[in-house]
Amino acid sequence: MKTRNYNMSENLIRSLFIMSLTLIFSIITVQPVEAHCDSYDGPVLKDASKALETNNVELIKKWIPAADEAELVALFHKTYNLKKGDQEVYKIVQTHFYETFVRLHRQMEGAPYTGLKPAGTTEKIVVMSDNALESGDIDRLLNALSNHVNSVLKEKYEKVAALEKVKNESPAKGRQFVAAYVDYTHSIEAVHNMVDGAAAHLH
Repeated sequence: MKTRNYNMSENLIRSLFIMSLTLIFSIITVQPVEAHCDSYDGPVLKDASKALETNNVELIKKWIPAADEAELVALFHKTYNLKKGDQEVYKIVQTHFYETFVRLHRQMEGAPYTGLKPAGTTEKIVVMSDNALESGDIDRLLNALSNHVNSVLKEKYEKVAALEKVKNESPAKGRQFVAAYVDYTHSIEAVHNMVDGAAAHLH
């Protein structure tokens, strides 16, 4: 039993480690994290589409606060009732329903609504995270994240290693080295702190 629990803990640490690294490097490299809840191939609008197909409003309530249910449910029924009518009118009302739904969801997240995004605009890694949930297999996702993290760390290391050789040639080159050194060491420190924190929660 101890061995089994140990293996489960090791797997959890590994999962938290990989995912934490991805978050860290997204922040460190100042790359904006794109939401996929406003994309047509994201889970929010997929549920909205399925709800209209099956006339099941319950599918979408989980994505919004309870306080907004009345507004959205009323709009849902209005939209569904137009489904068999004029298709041009229905498409307009359907889009309005989708926009309202996503806007309410984004408000719950504390994020601004920036419009609906076409399918295919979601980052590949985010799509893979959804696929992992659907398939019940996270190994492919973890391998992809691990490869990404290794690549980022190696790139930061190689940059600072190259600049280290010329750091004393001029103040300008020295400042380039310092900037790369700070970026590199802060990345390693952030990884270390995040992993220590993830492991600590298991004890």
